[in-house]
Amino acid sequence: MSGTVRNPVLPGFHPDPSVCRVGDDHWLVTSTFEYFPGLPVHHSTDLARWEHVGHAIDRRSQLDLDGVKASGGLFAPTIRHHDGTFWITCTLMHGRTRRGNFVISATDPSGRWSDPTWLPDAEGIDPSLFFDDDGSAWYVGARATHDPHPQHPEQTDIWLRRFDVRTRTLVGPEHVLWHGALRAARWAEGPHLYKVDGRYVLLVAEGGTEQHHAVTVARAEHVTGPYVGHVDNPVLTHRHLGADHPVVGVGHADLVEAADGTWWAFALGMRPVDGHHLLGRETFLVPMRWEDGWPVLAPGVGQVPAEVTHPAVPDGQTVRSAADAPFVETFTDGLAARWDRLRTAPDPADTSQPGRLRLPLLPATLADPTTPAFVGLRQQHHRAVLTARVEAPGLVGHEQVGVAVRQNDRHHAVAVLRGSGAERVVEVVLTQDGVGERTGRLPLPGDGPVELRLTADLLTYTAHARTDDGAWQHVGDVDGRALSTQTAGGFTGVYLGLYATSDGHPSDAVAEFVEATYTPGT
Repeated sequence: MSGTVRNPVLPGFHPDPSVCRVGDDHWLVTSTFEYFPGLPVHHSTDLARWEHVGHAIDRRSQLDLDGVKASGGLFAPTIRHHDGTFWITCTLMHGRTRRGNFVISATDPSGRWSDPTWLPDAEGIDPSLFFDDDGSAWYVGARATHDPHPQHPEQTDIWLRRFDVRTRTLVGPEHVLWHGALRAARWAEGPHLYKVDGRYVLLVAEGGTEQHHAVTVARAEHVTGPYVGHVDNPVLTHRHLGADHPVVGVGHADLVEAADGTWWAFALGMRPVDGHHLLGRETFLVPMRWEDGWPVLAPGVGQVPAEVTHPAVPDGQTVRSAADAPFVETFTDGLAARWDRLRTAPDPADTSQPGRLRLPLLPATLADPTTPAFVGLRQQHHRAVLTARVEAPGLVGHEQVGVAVRQNDRHHAVAVLRGSGAERVVEVVLTQDGVGERTGRLPLPGDGPVELRLTADLLTYTAHARTDDGAWQHVGDVDGRALSTQTAGGFTGVYLGLYATSDGHPSDAVAEFVEATYTPGT
């Protein structure tokens, strides 16, 4: 008998998972789009318990995200290991100074990764590396098809070219491997190659990263093909389960063999509430096995289970994500690694004074494609509470300080302090399609510290405020459907964070946050 692992193993915005194993250690990375630091690295010794140990993109000198639009930035990384070196290859979309595909490397994936080596010959998105047992290395990616007579406007090529490890360049001829499993397949992407029992197995995402997402597979006797699709394609999808299923959009999988010889898949999926999902695409663990040289994902079930039976978990126990524990930030040792900023302009967060986060009231707002004074945490639960204590005396004019829930530049909400003394208020403002609407207002006279509380409850956000000598008072509510992917579009999930702005005006003011707490709900 074995215990279970609760899905998703990485809740909240953790899309496009890629995983590799070296010895007893497993390493996993996910996309981050416009957020910085980028490409979080997670570590596990059993595939059940995961720890966030760093970021592969953690220096602004590595690449430039400033000006990148929402849901641009870092797409679909792949992590692999070869001959003592870890490799990540990834796509930078809509970069201002550079864009395209690149590789980085490290000898310790939890440590410092190299600067990017750009691959100007690598057209398209979703790159992956494959290291064959004869010592050769290969780059595989997805692009809009070069076929002059495509079967479908969204047809793609899955293509392959040799990768020279020494020079970090693509060399030799190009090979188009596949266009997807279904006739007129749309958006065959996210390719990964494996060698199993002497055959080359090509795993692909197909159908678009939404309701019709799927995992499909083909295989060949030679790495350059020809590849033949499996008669059972798609080998994993939830498209047939309906939009009201607890998990939708399953796809973009990667496979890994554990030290005990068992195989596992990691895939993205979304957990909607009444047809809307706010948390983004999350990482799910899927059991699998091989039959006749083909992968069988979620055998006997055919869908991502809510709980996965796992031999590393003692009988009768259930492993939950580390994110299910309350998180308290006191700023005594700087900012914890789970805080993210937007893009790569100079970091506005100042933690040089232990016990305080100082945010300048910059002219930039959450609507601007740069780096506003915002630090955020992924919302990882349908019910959660962000509480922050802030000191911001003497606010004038357009100056605002408080907490925020961000989906993208045009869809976000804030609960902010404005004014001072007898004129001080807390306001809740929802911005939808770039237009702001005040949904709550609470006079809160004085200039002393204020606690702000933002509560997420399925599709509703509620703001409360209190002073040191007062009780919690309701400020206003926000309809969370305005912040869902269905309304706002894009590829990211919601962040809850701390925010300060002078709203386009010059200001020397600085806000100080002295504590922030993220508390998961049931």
